[in-house]
Amino acid sequence: MATRSSGTPRPAGPPPDQAALREAALAHLARFATTERGLTQVLERRIGRWARRAAEDGVSSDEIAGVTARLMPLCAVVAGKMAELGAVDDSSFARARAARLTRSGQSRRSVEARLAAKGVATSTVAEVLDETLGEDERARDSELAAALVFARKRRVGPFGGGTSGSDVSDDGAAGLADEAERQAAQKQDARILAAFARAGFTRDVAMRALAMDRDEAGERIIAMKDAL
Repeated sequence: MATRSSGTPRPAGPPPDQAALREAALAHLARFATTERGLTQVLERRIGRWARRAAEDGVSSDEIAGVTARLMPLCAVVAGKMAELGAVDDSSFARARAARLTRSGQSRRSVEARLAAKGVATSTVAEVLDETLGEDERARDSELAAALVFARKRRVGPFGGGTSGSDVSDDGAAGLADEAERQAAQKQDARILAAFARAGFTRDVAMRALAMDRDEAGERIIAMKDAL
C-alpha cells in the first residue's frame, strides 16, 4: 500500500463544524490555560489551517471564503460555551498569570499589558491586579520586589559584582575622579535605568531597587514570592 511522504500536505478534508470546534477547544484546554478570547483565536486558526489546505487541494477561493465566513462566528460561540461551563475563566487565568509574571520580575505595567494582549477585559485586569498585587503600600512592595527580581536577572544593584548595594549613584559619578571613567559610568547608569524603564518600572522604583542592600533585597523577593 502506498504511503504519503512526509513532505506531502495533508488533504483538507471536510471543514470543521461546531462539534469539531468543540472537540478542538476541549483538547486545547486539556493542555493549556487560556482566556475566552485566546480560545476563540485558537479555533480561528484551526479554521485558517483548513482553508490553507483546501486551497492547496484546489478548492475555489470563493468556496473557501464562504465556508470560512460561516464558520468563524462559531469560534466565539464555542469559546463562550466553554466559559459558561467554567472551563475558561478569564479572572482565574489573569490571577495566575499576574502572580507568575510578577514573580519572574515583570512590572505591574508589563503585567497589565500582557493580560490585555491575552484578551482579558480592562475592568477584569484592574480588579485582578488589585487583588493579586495589592493596592497602595502592598502594591508598592510588590512592584519593588519585582524590580529586585529584574535587577537580579540583570546582575545589577544588590546583585552586581560589587559589595555595595547600588550600581547607580545619586549624582551618577560619585567617587570617580577621571573624566573618562565618569562618562563611562554615567552611560552605564543610563543603560541600566533605561532597561528598567523599558520593563515598565518607574525611575523611583528602579533607584530604590538598585540602592538596596543585598540581604534586604533577597528577603523582599522571598516575601513577595511567598505572598503570591
